[in-house]
Amino acid sequence: MTFWTFVYIAGAVQAALLATALWRRPANHAANHLLAIWVALTGIDLAVKALYWHLLSPEWFRAYRFVALFPFLYGSLFYLYVRALVEGRGFKPRDIVHLAGFFIMLVLNGYVLVASRDQLQALSARWIAGERAVGAWFDGPLFLYSLSYVMAALRLVHRYRRRLREQRSDADRLSLRWIDAMAGFQIAIWGVAIVQAMTYLPVLNYGLLFGLVAAWVWMVGWFSLGQPPVQAAPVTLSSQEERTQDEHQAIATIDTARFSDVEARLAQLMSGDAPLYFEPALTIGQVAKRSGYPEYLVSAVINRRLGGSFCDYVNRLRVQAVRARLADPAESRTILDLAYACGFTSKSTFNAAFKREVGDTPSNYRRQHAAATPVT
Repeated sequence: MTFWTFVYIAGAVQAALLATALWRRPANHAANHLLAIWVALTGIDLAVKALYWHLLSPEWFRAYRFVALFPFLYGSLFYLYVRALVEGRGFKPRDIVHLAGFFIMLVLNGYVLVASRDQLQALSARWIAGERAVGAWFDGPLFLYSLSYVMAALRLVHRYRRRLREQRSDADRLSLRWIDAMAGFQIAIWGVAIVQAMTYLPVLNYGLLFGLVAAWVWMVGWFSLGQPPVQAAPVTLSSQEERTQDEHQAIATIDTARFSDVEARLAQLMSGDAPLYFEPALTIGQVAKRSGYPEYLVSAVINRRLGGSFCDYVNRLRVQAVRARLADPAESRTILDLAYACGFTSKSTFNAAFKREVGDTPSNYRRQHAAATPVT
């Protein structure tokens, strides 16, 4: 058994275990069912390839060519998985249209599935000999088709993050960063496949390509088994668009003097000994309720008068509060304790917001102010 065959078998076993765990996981139930199917198909793909390359038997070539079409499912399954996360929509019968690429290619490659033993033996011999004409013609459509679904999935995530930043102060903590890693890994795998399809390089061979697939299974397990429950978008895209139009019409009829009233009320809520932004999971709905003004009006004032999204506005106030405490020589708490006390929910979010607002790291900022403070 070659090294890569062993890697394929290990990846297939890992995929089977991971698919079972994902199917039973209660968090993000609909999305994890789709992910479990995707991972299981990847495991079958790896297992068949391992058996074929180990045995080099014509009988296995039929199965080998069948699983070679599975990548036409991977991009669309990734899109459906992301959609289920951000919109809470599981797989419906009408979603079969997203699997059309696989079924079309299955029909076009049907001659291999019905080939006789002699024909299979001839095709297998050509494939083993490295003849690129066998099945290579669908490499281009595969890459374009799959990558288009990955891009569509990333567009969904981008819109989801933008909506989170308009609604929640802890948006960065809930922004599905593992989706970027999953997409990046897929693009890297397809990049290797594109190079391998275009020209022969000893390093970029099928062994490495599906070795990366096996590593991708491990990466999916690392991120997916630890993913927190995702709050799906409360409304569909069409409803969002309709609501946005209604809000713009309502805001257009409001006298600008009311904007000043809302701004003054927000300043009142965000000041004092216990400002509202100290609450770590603050939402714009909570702020609107405390202010006594409609949510769309509060959102409009933040966007138009105060600059940026709701998340940007709240984190800017939190950074200002942390800065004041870091500049206080009597303050003995750690930087992270101060960040949490001022409403931040993660170290990475705090560091990024502080650097963006101040242009320096929190530790350097504290050090500079400590050096500037005269010793008494």
